[in-house]
Parts: sequence; C-alpha cells; structure tokens
Amino acid sequence: MAAKIDPLAGPPPDCALCPRLVAFRAENRAEEPTWFNGAVPAFGPTDAKLLVVGLAPGLQGANRTGRPFTGDYAGALLYPSLIKFGFAKGVYKATPGDITLKDCRITNAVRCVPPQNKPTPEEQRTCRSFLAAEVAALPKVRVMLALGRIAHDAVCGTFGLKKSATPFGHGALHKVREGLMLADSYHCSRYNVNTGVLTEAMFHQVIEKIRALL
Repeated sequence: MAAKIDPLAGPPPDCALCPRLVAFRAENRAEEPTWFNGAVPAFGPTDAKLLVVGLAPGLQGANRTGRPFTGDYAGALLYPSLIKFGFAKGVYKATPGDITLKDCRITNAVRCVPPQNKPTPEEQRTCRSFLAAEVAALPKVRVMLALGRIAHDAVCGTFGLKKSATPFGHGALHKVREGLMLADSYHCSRYNVNTGVLTEAMFHQVIEKIRALL
C-alpha cells in the first residue's frame, strides 16, 4: 500500500517536478552547501484563520533558512507587521525559531527558488496542486492574503476564479466562496518598498482589513 501523502507537508525538499528549478537548486547547493536549498515548507499552525501566500522563496531568504520570508528584505516588513496585529509573537530576528505564528500560516505559490525570482507559467501551474491540497486541509482559514499578482493568480487558479471577476489590486477584497475571502497586497519586496510602490502604512492598512474580517 502506498504511503499516505500529507497535504500540509507540501512537496519534498528534493521535488523533481520542475527541471529548471532542480538545476538551479543543484547550482545553489554547489555554491552554498550549508543552505536549505530545497522546496520550502509552509510555516504556521494548521488551525490558522489567515493564510498568507507569497510568490516563491528568496534566494538568500527562505532558500537559505528554510522558512518563508526569513532572512530576506520582504520578511523585515511582513513579520513585524504580523506581530503588530497579533498574528505572531516574539521578536523577528530573521532566523528560524525567533517567532511563532498565531491564527496565521505562511506559504508560497511556488515552493522552490526560481532564477531571478521569476517562476515560469508552467512552474506556477505545476506547483499549484500543493497550494490546493494545503488549502483543502486547512478548514479554519477564512482569509487568504496574496502578496503580489503571482500569488493572487495562484489563488484564483486554485479555486477556478475568473481573473476578470477578481482583478488584482492593492487593498482589494474578493469573495472566494462562502466563508473565505481573498485579500490583495503589493508584494513586500525590496523593490516595491524602495520605490514607494508599497509603504509600511499601505501594508498595515491591508492587515487591518483582514483583522477586522476575522
């Protein structure tokens, strides 16, 4: 009898579904053998009411530390914001074990780091099955927060939502189904923050909306 697959575990660290990402992983392992260098698992409790969906692991962030948004620029905005609004406890120090999440779980649309942080459409579609399985195994989730358009499209694809009916927009709220909402935010990347596309205040406004919904 085949072993039962845990839908919350995500792909194995050595997932071989996307050849380009496997090759990039091998390059990274050769250069930095002490890094995580694998498909990054989700982080947070299984009874979470909020599921944050990012784009993909950052090369020197989650790909290095093995935890979403940990050790890269985006985490410096995301995690303190979650702490501020009661979705996390502790002091963010950019290392695994520094904080715990409360009513919140963090995952990615694509689980392996892509070259130049740009997964191909095929890679996005391939990894979508893991997001679908994870969401199905999280019965208490009431809000999904998409960080950026790729994460937004992954959620829409997972639930078969038409893009025309659920356009991406910072601060936008969409009904996915009864009891489940999709909230959008610009990605908290270094580029977006440094260029003013996303400010801390703008990001906090989105988190405040989510807290009100919950």
